[in-house]
Amino acid sequence: MMNLKRFFGGLLTILGIVGLIYTAVIFAGTSGETRDIKSLIIYGILGIVFFMSGISLVRTTKDES
Repeated sequence: MMNLKRFFGGLLTILGIVGLIYTAVIFAGTSGETRDIKSLIIYGILGIVFFMSGISLVRTTKDES
Protein backbone atom coordinates (compact mmCIF):
# COMPACT_ATOMS: atom_id res chain seq x y z
CA MET A 1 0.00 0.00 0.00
CA MET A 2 1.27 3.43 -0.90
CA ASN A 3 2.05 5.75 1.97
CA LEU A 4 -0.46 8.62 1.74
CA LYS A 5 1.60 11.15 3.73
CA ARG A 6 4.62 10.59 1.52
CA PHE A 7 2.52 10.96 -1.64
CA PHE A 8 0.92 14.15 -0.30
CA GLY A 9 4.36 15.50 0.63
CA GLY A 10 5.60 14.87 -2.90
CA LEU A 11 2.53 16.56 -4.35
CA LEU A 12 3.02 19.61 -2.12
CA THR A 13 6.68 19.77 -3.11
CA ILE A 14 5.81 19.70 -6.81
CA LEU A 15 3.13 22.38 -6.33
CA GLY A 16 5.66 24.52 -4.47
CA ILE A 17 8.20 24.19 -7.27
CA VAL A 18 5.55 25.11 -9.85
CA GLY A 19 4.55 28.15 -7.76
CA LEU A 20 8.15 29.32 -7.48
CA ILE A 21 8.75 28.86 -11.22
CA TYR A 22 5.56 30.79 -11.97
CA THR A 23 6.77 33.55 -9.65
CA ALA A 24 10.04 33.70 -11.58
CA VAL A 25 8.15 33.91 -14.89
CA ILE A 26 6.01 36.77 -13.58
CA PHE A 27 9.11 38.49 -12.21
CA ALA A 28 10.87 38.27 -15.57
CA GLY A 29 7.94 39.86 -17.39
CA THR A 30 6.86 42.43 -14.83
CA SER A 31 6.79 46.14 -15.45
CA GLY A 32 6.61 47.10 -11.77
CA GLU A 33 2.87 47.73 -11.51
CA THR A 34 1.11 47.24 -8.17
CA ARG A 35 -0.84 44.26 -9.47
CA ASP A 36 2.37 42.56 -10.61
CA ILE A 37 4.03 43.07 -7.23
CA LYS A 38 1.00 41.69 -5.37
CA SER A 39 0.91 38.56 -7.53
CA LEU A 40 4.68 38.11 -7.09
CA ILE A 41 4.31 38.22 -3.32
CA ILE A 42 1.26 35.92 -3.23
CA TYR A 43 2.62 33.24 -5.56
CA GLY A 44 6.08 33.43 -4.03
CA ILE A 45 4.85 32.95 -0.47
CA LEU A 46 2.48 30.14 -1.46
CA GLY A 47 5.25 28.43 -3.43
CA ILE A 48 7.66 28.62 -0.50
CA VAL A 49 5.05 27.37 2.00
CA PHE A 50 4.01 24.44 -0.21
CA PHE A 51 7.62 23.53 -1.00
CA MET A 52 8.79 23.63 2.62
CA SER A 53 5.79 21.72 3.98
CA GLY A 54 6.12 19.09 1.26
CA ILE A 55 9.81 18.57 1.93
CA SER A 56 9.09 18.38 5.66
CA LEU A 57 6.39 15.74 5.15
CA VAL A 58 8.64 13.62 2.94
CA ARG A 59 11.57 13.84 5.38
CA THR A 60 9.65 13.07 8.57
CA THR A 61 7.47 10.24 7.22
CA LYS A 62 8.92 6.81 7.88
CA ASP A 63 8.79 4.02 5.31
CA GLU A 64 6.26 1.37 6.26
CA SER A 65 7.07 -1.22 3.63
